[in-house]
Amino acid sequence: MTLVLYAGRGVWLSAIGNALIYDEGPAKADVAVVLAGDPWGHRLTKGAELVRQGYVPQVVVSGPPGSYGINEADAAIRWATAKGYPAEWFIPLRHTALSTREEAVAVLDLLRERKANSFLLVTSSYHTGRARRIFLNAERERGGGPAMRTVASGDRFFSAQHWWENREGQKSVFFEWTKTLTSAFGI
Repeated sequence: MTLVLYAGRGVWLSAIGNALIYDEGPAKADVAVVLAGDPWGHRLTKGAELVRQGYVPQVVVSGPPGSYGINEADAAIRWATAKGYPAEWFIPLRHTALSTREEAVAVLDLLRERKANSFLLVTSSYHTGRARRIFLNAERERGGGPAMRTVASGDRFFSAQHWWENREGQKSVFFEWTKTLTSAFGI
């Protein structure tokens, strides 16, 4: 049995990684929303490329307070403009959320203020499934919300087919599954 598990580890480990991902791909929408938590800029780059490709006119950049008193949204937008993306593509959303649930409330409040009818939720591939469920639940609690499509960005360390080959990929999967399972129990 152990030999079978070891020999087939690529298949079942990939399945564990793939089970976290919910990627609907881009479509036309009023705005893209890039969730906080990606210090490498993959989420923000994906959001900016959605503007460049004509799917959305702007990107809401979510950001809690960050290191050294710099809000993550502000730091991310500075980084994106240094990479050559126009500043007018980005809308900073400064908030104090410490979880995806709290972030969903802040994002949905802004989208309501802006009268958005649709948005693309952009986050790291391993975070898409859980983030989608959290946003849909937050919309249900409010009696509805804008139409949403979930769009996966790449990640520096996570690949569904190879996440177990590096420590950061292992941590991403461990923490995401831990958060997924505990949220099922309301924790």
